[in-house]
Amino acid sequence: MRTPRALAILSLSLLLAACGPNGPNKADTGLVGGAVVGGLIGNTVGKGTGNVLATAAGAVVGGIIGSEIGRSLDQQDRYLAQQAELTALERGESGRTQVWRNPDNGRYGEIVPSRPYRRAERDCRDYTHKIFIDGRPQAMRGTACRNPDGTWTNIS
Repeated sequence: MRTPRALAILSLSLLLAACGPNGPNKADTGLVGGAVVGGLIGNTVGKGTGNVLATAAGAVVGGIIGSEIGRSLDQQDRYLAQQAELTALERGESGRTQVWRNPDNGRYGEIVPSRPYRRAERDCRDYTHKIFIDGRPQAMRGTACRNPDGTWTNIS
């Protein structure tokens, strides 16, 4: 992913959101911005397939974090959450919690994937990602589907 392309996509997304009756809201702006930034950060990790997976996971986690709770998380929190979410989507057992924890600040999270299923010829999984900040949980539910190239896209 190239930075100018990502910025163009972000700009277009925000422009389209502005066409709505009330313009873009903070959650939409955070979702788009977080997904782009998460994808860019993920793109710096690994090579080959690992790079593609990290980019996709970064976009998914970035979107979640950007729309809901990103203000409270630092870069290490985001990285740990991204890695745990990728592991949960790729290899997690249905209903089994995948935990991440930042030893520097005590923040942690839990991702619980559901059973994989097919949707429009794609493998998908519903999941819950709960992040604890100062002991208070903040949960997000979503659905991610695998693209033909092996990456995951958050569809809800």
